[in-house]
Amino acid sequence: MGFFYLFNKDLREIWRNGRLFKKYRKLVIAAFSTFNVVLIYTVISAVTVITYDKIIDYSFLAPQGREYSLVEIVKINTGVYGKGRPSLFKHSKGDFFYIIELNDGTKIDLTQVGGVKNDEDERFVIEKLDIQLVNMGIPKQSSMKNFEYSKKGLAKVYTDKIRNILENMK
Repeated sequence: MGFFYLFNKDLREIWRNGRLFKKYRKLVIAAFSTFNVVLIYTVISAVTVITYDKIIDYSFLAPQGREYSLVEIVKINTGVYGKGRPSLFKHSKGDFFYIIELNDGTKIDLTQVGGVKNDEDERFVIEKLDIQLVNMGIPKQSSMKNFEYSKKGLAKVYTDKIRNILENMK
């Protein structure tokens, strides 16, 4: 619509006079409201809850949640993102990631959390969970390749936790 607005003089004139909005006001308001309700529901319903014995993944398509046992984790992939420029959908250089893959192919990045019980930093919680998962014998792929990038934006206590997670192998 914006492209046509720029190059179509008639459309610009209709828009400026307000005739387009007046003519389709109910339709525009209904579409805008519907879009925002769906968007808000999608953002609010996308939650993953991890406890000591299970994982519950709530999503837009599964609002009641899918429950997984910790034994259903088939692989752990962890490291620090390297080169790349930050954008809305990419990670910045130096960001830590901890991705668990479940037996149905679902991947959950534990560093993309919305909150942690008792406002504890997520790296401390991930370290405890990582020890538990590695002791369960779950295969873990870890890379120290870009670890130096994480030191630029974090305090030593946090980079030490990341190092502990990356080096924790059985």
